[in-house]
Amino acid sequence: MTKIWRPCASVEMLRKRANLIAKIREFFTERNVLEVETPLLCHATVTNPYILSIPAIVRDPQSNQDKISYLQTSPEYAMKRLLAAGSGSIYQMCKAFRQDELGRIHNPEFTILEWYRLDFDHHALMDEVDDLLHLLIQCPRAERYSYAQAFQKFLSIDPHLASEKELEICAREQSEIQMQGDLSRDGWLNLLMSHCIEPQIGKDRPAFIYDFPASQAALSRIRAENPPVASRVEVYYNGIELGNGFHELQSAEEQRARFVKDLEYRQQNNLPLVPIDEYLLSALSHGLPDCAGIAVGIDRLIMIALGAKSLEEVLSFNFSNA
Repeated sequence: MTKIWRPCASVEMLRKRANLIAKIREFFTERNVLEVETPLLCHATVTNPYILSIPAIVRDPQSNQDKISYLQTSPEYAMKRLLAAGSGSIYQMCKAFRQDELGRIHNPEFTILEWYRLDFDHHALMDEVDDLLHLLIQCPRAERYSYAQAFQKFLSIDPHLASEKELEICAREQSEIQMQGDLSRDGWLNLLMSHCIEPQIGKDRPAFIYDFPASQAALSRIRAENPPVASRVEVYYNGIELGNGFHELQSAEEQRARFVKDLEYRQQNNLPLVPIDEYLLSALSHGLPDCAGIAVGIDRLIMIALGAKSLEEVLSFNFSNA
């Protein structure tokens, strides 16, 4: 049987994609943000148990031994090393890779836009993301909900104060959710967010969700409020998550503790163990400047901007015919 060799996207669609990518570069050039390049193949990778990396076997020329490296899920760690070295505000458009992601809005290999702005918090970052989306999609300005406001508006529950049992009861009452056994507190929160809140936001204009529970801080700083919240933001449009950003954590000690906790969770749940990125932790120890950063899925963004129904329509070749 002859393999289907033709591209997924039409040539006209690829021209439109190129024009949008050119606009993105113009956007950052006008704001004096430096474009950088960092390695896609590294010795370490993210410990986040919800993001699985794709390993690659590389022959070490000195020892002549095969070693496991990792295709990067985002350029975040290397970009933070540049920030610590004094790069100033930076951005990058590059390929990224994630395991077990294939479908209408997923591809194991995808294009990511990541940028970091000195002296920004996550609110200033939302303003800039809003400007970029308005330029590319020509959409109305985004609506904004704190994590608590979103849960209270759509589910009438306080996600910070509700008990694990109350969250479970709330989930079991939702027709959108098919129950799959017991979950942790964050598991119930994530289930309610993905099934009941995300589909209802960002329909007519983009939507930001910000100030996540401290337990979901990832690489963001935690503010000592009552209850504590993480300075993290996600952006959605048409029910699709486009990006995830942080007012960045600067403490190497706290970041190491979070990595160790991730690896403990991975071990308990039979997920692959990965090495901690000591280069990143050394950079944080040296000193990361006050900054906020975000990663945005370019393929999804272009799909929405061009009115496509799936990533396949805006990719030269998807994983199925790569």
